Amino acid sequence: MLNFEKKGNGKETLVLLHGFMENLSIWNDMESHLSKDFTLLKIDLPGHGKSEILSEVHTMELMADEVKKVVDHENLDKIHLLGHSMGGYTSLAFAEKFPQNLKTLTLFFSTYFADDEEKKEQRIKSYRIIKDAFAHYARAGVPNLFNQNERDVLEGKIEVALETALSTNNLGALACVKGMVERTDKKHILETLDAKILVLSGKHDNAVNTDKTIKNLPDRTNIKSYVLDCGHNGHWEKPSICAEIINTELLHHLPKKFLL
Repeated sequence: MLNFEKKGNGKETLVLLHGFMENLSIWNDMESHLSKDFTLLKIDLPGHGKSEILSEVHTMELMADEVKKVVDHENLDKIHLLGHSMGGYTSLAFAEKFPQNLKTLTLFFSTYFADDEEKKEQRIKSYRIIKDAFAHYARAGVPNLFNQNERDVLEGKIEVALETALSTNNLGALACVKGMVERTDKKHILETLDAKILVLSGKHDNAVNTDKTIKNLPDRTNIKSYVLDCGHNGHWEKPSICAEIINTELLHHLPKKFLL
């Protein structure tokens, strides 16, 4: 079973799925700002953190199945599921396979679109360097995931992100990159899912096309979206703001300053 940690005693369970070259520790900055009404279930996805590599290719569907095993192990019926980047892709696969288990689905700096051909080619070209020069790959890529206008302010957070990336098993990362290349368009999930859908995006995100993601959201009353003034890593760049949005939208907890 995947490695996971459980925090809190809230009546509502919020399952948190990290992104590529991350692990369950990425939620630490945001955790203290999340409502005490949540029990947090933080999971290490396959090949990341303390979870084992399960296959040569970690498809999003394979990872969703493994998340479901944890959910079942904890005897959870309805959950709030939030996924950052690759965790969002996994969450969409979960929503497709197990919609009955979802109260809400949050795409956290992620997208429902499949990679375009250029992005797929970039990922395929990265296979060799991930296998043979992973540290160089991480050091070159991680800083670009943050808002370039605030690099000086975010220097400490960038270091934490880089340390987290470098702690990832390079073959686990490779299996996930291969899985991301294979993933399919999931817009139909947003068009049909009955659960509430929340989308948080970054104005300066270099990994996800925010404009395309927001502009093509289906016009449904169960979908809410926010664009923040940050890059790809809202959990590190804007943890309190992200948590406030999550508390408000998933639990309808309005911050005191908004109450009349």
